[in-house]
Amino acid sequence: MTDKKSDKDVICVGISGASGPIIGIRLVEELLKTGREVQCAVSSAARRIIEYELFENDEKYVDLKTLFEKKKFLFDNPLLNEYENDDFFAPMASGSTAFSAAVVAPCSMKTLSCVVNGHGDSLIARLCDVAIKEKRKCVIVPRETPLSAIHLENLLKAARFGADILAPVPGFYTRPKTVDDIIDFIVGKILNLLHIPHDLFESWDRLRCQ
Repeated sequence: MTDKKSDKDVICVGISGASGPIIGIRLVEELLKTGREVQCAVSSAARRIIEYELFENDEKYVDLKTLFEKKKFLFDNPLLNEYENDDFFAPMASGSTAFSAAVVAPCSMKTLSCVVNGHGDSLIARLCDVAIKEKRKCVIVPRETPLSAIHLENLLKAARFGADILAPVPGFYTRPKTVDDIIDFIVGKILNLLHIPHDLFESWDRLRCQ
């Protein structure tokens, strides 16, 4: 009899169409390093942004596995499963699927609006709907600035519904030297909310002791 994976080993990640898909990509990378199963959805808009921001329009986005293979990080990792954003037969579209947390990084204002209004017209929005109704961890990383009253009201609604709002705001007390340092700080903050240990940045108490 084979052991079933614990629901604590499964994290679902949505990458929606906003600037900063590298945040979600780095999060997936770190989660896989911990041996956790990752179910992921990348929206069509996010794919185009990845091509622009990460590939400089020199190549097309295929999937995360291909991206990681080019970085020489991931080779046919069975713990990563990516689904189309309109695939409502994906496991994470149902509350009967065991997963411990959902993260949308980055989260566009359109996706946020769909989430808070129960309009699950995409797999990513449906994922958040499932996490909230099943009382599971739901982390939203909004990527927009400045924020209008509409955006702020939607973020407040999401928080009241039980979602954690993690704005991608860098902490300069870590003295970042590169853009990667700033990205790692944000990803580390997400991992903190998921109660997953990491070494992406030094905590304030350790920095004070140096």
